[in-house]
Amino acid sequence: MRALTPEQRQALLLQLLQQLLTGAIHEGELLRTLRKKVLGMSQQEYANLVGISRRSLSDLERNTASPSIALLARVFKPLGLKPALLPRSPHLLAQLLNPSALADPIGGPSAD
Repeated sequence: MRALTPEQRQALLLQLLQQLLTGAIHEGELLRTLRKKVLGMSQQEYANLVGISRRSLSDLERNTASPSIALLARVFKPLGLKPALLPRSPHLLAQLLNPSALADPIGGPSAD
């Protein structure tokens, strides 16, 4: 497999994160795609890197696991990502992703 340039890696990451935030893919698909396309690692190699079993990694990638926040932090850290809190409401998430749609919650002038 041909290595991605830094620009290609960043573009892929942004594309996948957008898909994740819009619900087009789940965290496991994000992990699997980045592991393969960015790092070029097998499941066993990546599992060894992050200190979990290959089976646990497989379960994460297939979205059949119920991981803790600590485990998610550990498996996404080599990819430069960390777990974050996001609204469950698609409407609120859409507003978050489109800052120009956000209104001042207290009705006053925005702080510049």
